[in-house]
Amino acid sequence: MSWLSEFVRPKIRALVGAKDVPDNLWHKCPSCEQMLFHRELEENLHVCHACGHHMRISARQRLGMLFDAGAFTPVSLPAVTPDPLKFRDSRRYTERLKEAQSKSGEREAIMVGHGTIKGQAAVIAAFDFSFMGGSMGQAVGAGLLKAADTALELDAALVAVPASGGARMQEGMLSLVQMPRTVIAVERVREAGLPYIVLLTDPTTGGVSASFAMLGDIQIAEPSAMIGFAGKRVIQDTVREELPEGFQTAEYLRDHGMVDMVVPRAELPATIGRLLSLLRNRKGPETAGLIAIPGPKQKSAASLDAD
Repeated sequence: MSWLSEFVRPKIRALVGAKDVPDNLWHKCPSCEQMLFHRELEENLHVCHACGHHMRISARQRLGMLFDAGAFTPVSLPAVTPDPLKFRDSRRYTERLKEAQSKSGEREAIMVGHGTIKGQAAVIAAFDFSFMGGSMGQAVGAGLLKAADTALELDAALVAVPASGGARMQEGMLSLVQMPRTVIAVERVREAGLPYIVLLTDPTTGGVSASFAMLGDIQIAEPSAMIGFAGKRVIQDTVREELPEGFQTAEYLRDHGMVDMVVPRAELPATIGRLLSLLRNRKGPETAGLIAIPGPKQKSAASLDAD
């Protein structure tokens, strides 16, 4: 980045003035370290145009990307006790919550909205990893339940988009009981005959991956997303063996039958829309034809007839 900071930026500042040049015009890709202009990065859905690395995005950006024309109706989350255990480590839990809320502009690590995806009614529950690592506490569990209830009320599909480090330690056992609660919520959606699709993003780990995140009728993942329960280092220290290359990546899980499809971000709305159309037994000009399901070690395998 030295040539940008030492040569390009001074030249720009000399022309337009230092105050007119923000410091966040350029972003470095964490994978290939390519410098990316912020507008190009936004237009490319925060995917590196040089190496294809999918960067993490907020829950609000995720909903805007998946719903038709970016239009959706937010669903209010139920109120919960903010600090049930009066927890404190190096800082008070309430302080951490306020800081996360201030930085993200959101109440919690989950956001729920309803709208349409390629014309198909859907409710999306999306996680924001930047909010305390997307950890699942009472509020997040209640958000998943609210998303399931909304899907039942609207006769809509439920789409979960996890991005989480697991349970929220500051809520102790109250965090862990969210695992069976979310599983029950998913079962209610299934019993009603409504589709439940999971889009696994980077990272999806811990109690989230051990509950609702791995129960989708169809499991989709973004390229190179890290998906697992325990971390790679913890597993290696436990089994005392070297793990395979690419272990816990979306592609590795697809090749071993844990994920159905690995889909680039730009293709997600169309793919999810076609899948919802198939699952709801509806046909239309946008859904007629074939859906390619990526198979092991290849980009696409045998197609499924939409009939």
